Amino acid sequence: MANIPSLMELLKTGMHFGHQESRWHPKMKPFIFGARGGIHIINLEITQEKLKAALEYVKGVAARGGTVMFVGTKRQAQEIVKREALRAGVPYVSERWLGGTLTNFPMIHATIKRYRDLMKRRASGDIAEKYTKKEQLMIDREIVEMEERVGGISELDKLPDAVFILDLKYEKTAYTEAITKRVPVIALVDSNVNPEDVAWPIPGNDDAVRAIDMVFRLLADAVLEGKANPVAPPAPPVRVAVAAPAPIAAPAPVAAPATDKAVS
Repeated sequence: MANIPSLMELLKTGMHFGHQESRWHPKMKPFIFGARGGIHIINLEITQEKLKAALEYVKGVAARGGTVMFVGTKRQAQEIVKREALRAGVPYVSERWLGGTLTNFPMIHATIKRYRDLMKRRASGDIAEKYTKKEQLMIDREIVEMEERVGGISELDKLPDAVFILDLKYEKTAYTEAITKRVPVIALVDSNVNPEDVAWPIPGNDDAVRAIDMVFRLLADAVLEGKANPVAPPAPPVRVAVAAPAPIAAPAPVAAPATDKAVS
């Protein structure tokens, strides 16, 4: 497992800065160290602990062949999300969350298959051979539109085993869908969100570019480490046939005791 950043390294990224005291969520109280200048300060010792636990979980999911999806559509995070997701080989959403991505996955998957098919046909030259230039232009536009919608999840054939969400408020729809479908959520939780339903919360600043970059880099490293050290899934329990007990023989009849008395 990659080294967990030191407290000084976390401080340098601005991970400790929360939001204004007036904007805090009471459920974040256990993760807050105090306040300074009206701004909540996040307890970085807890951040270290939670970050380590989340990375271990992500590593385990990847080691078992599972899929972790990265979600972060804030402008300052888009390039970071895409870069680290591609490096780790995981699905991602960095432009716009498509409603129903998790809760209506069969329909989304149909779009994904259509996108794959068009990309394959274009690469093979099939479209150029069979369609006019005008039709090719229309198909190219369709591919561009689908690239924006499902390009980052084009290899997804089932619901992910876990999803990392950068900002629970900004990605409210993604968060709601994950909870609805019972997909475990890992998230960077700032002082203004409710972390109650997050399986693996990481207290920290979800706006600072350096903090965002560090977290996604560590997540990608954890995925790659898990893939490099695969773990075989547990074998299904073996059913052992138990022989039926042998029937119990009926007791032998007991002979009447002999007697010397004469029968009259």
